[in-house]
Amino acid sequence: MTASVQERDLVVIGGGPAGLAAALAAKEDGIDDVLIIERSDELGGILNQCIHNGFGIHLFEKELTGPEYAERFIKDVMKEQIECLTGTVVTGLSREREITAVGQESGLLKIKAKAVVLAMGCRERTRSAIHIPGDRPAGVFTAGTIQQLINLDGYLPGKTVVILGSGDIGLIMARRLTLEGVKVQGVVEIMSYPGGLNRNIAQCLNDFGIPLYLSHTVVEIRGKERVEGVVVAPVDSRRVPILDRSFYVPCDTIVLSVGLIPENELSRMADVRLSSTTSGAYVDENLQTSVDGIFACGNVLHVHDVVDFVTRESWRAGKNAARFIKSGLPQCGIAVKPGKNVRYVVPHMVSGEQDVEFFLRASRPMGRSVLSIQPGLREVRQRIVKPSEMISVTLSADVIAKAKSSGEIRFELDERGTGQ
Repeated sequence: MTASVQERDLVVIGGGPAGLAAALAAKEDGIDDVLIIERSDELGGILNQCIHNGFGIHLFEKELTGPEYAERFIKDVMKEQIECLTGTVVTGLSREREITAVGQESGLLKIKAKAVVLAMGCRERTRSAIHIPGDRPAGVFTAGTIQQLINLDGYLPGKTVVILGSGDIGLIMARRLTLEGVKVQGVVEIMSYPGGLNRNIAQCLNDFGIPLYLSHTVVEIRGKERVEGVVVAPVDSRRVPILDRSFYVPCDTIVLSVGLIPENELSRMADVRLSSTTSGAYVDENLQTSVDGIFACGNVLHVHDVVDFVTRESWRAGKNAARFIKSGLPQCGIAVKPGKNVRYVVPHMVSGEQDVEFFLRASRPMGRSVLSIQPGLREVRQRIVKPSEMISVTLSADVIAKAKSSGEIRFELDERGTGQ
């Protein structure tokens, strides 16, 4: 027995902060037939387990916890009577915007959508992704799993912990574990600079006396049934471990905070072009992917450091999806490229017909710098630049239009204005 095909205007895949914002924006712009599909049993995504504050500073000018931030948007979704299917997994997506989904209550669904917004978020890298040698005992967790165990399930993972990687989730969990009475032996980071925000280094490590080992990595996990300890070694300029300077750290738990990967399996099914740098989709100024009518926003597009930016970006995706449904979108013929000291820039294509907010990351830490937007479009002075902190800059349509003759815009960073 096959399911009959439903026809919908807009389907948003993912009910986290990105999906909620996109759905509300489309509804506000006149699309009444909006469906959110969320694989968890509740809306809110990862925010539901982020009980620390610090959310909403940019958007609401006040500090909220993750659940408080999510609740504001969930209430609006309910108020607008936007249909939501929770506990439902999307298993297929085609270039023609045909969706296959399955849920315990909804059963098998076939949906043909006029537009689709991808808002599936991201997942954590695991031990196997970074190839840590050693034994295979119990007690190795990702930071997000630890966060769920403590904040939602009420379990402590262990008594003594080493955290590998200085991403924001790992830093926040260093504080959380300490507050629950766990001894955090240290945070080990292979790079020469931290991977998290400055405020998290200060509030989660420095305030609690937790050591941060920069230019170090875990070279071995020891333990038979349970983790008994790890071997830590400094690394050279090529990030190769210096084994004769290694040292042993006893612990019963290791927490991995070693990066996030956008969840783009559905994007690949739909033949959406992906970036080798961000692992997210190539998008134009409308956040439309290489496949007409399929949009991407939030952490499935590129990993954000602040949820307020996710909301802002996703709001635009929802509005542009509504425009696509109602009247279509302009073609974008100006390429956007990262230049000197810039790792990536999103979006990747623009038209010169509307103002655009660009998000970019530096490829290395730098002091006071100048962001130059070529060919000779604008210069923006930056304070201290770090790869962990995203840079946002908005260009007006008339400035972007000046690049039409060259066919590209290039973003470059120069420390203290050198090279200008």
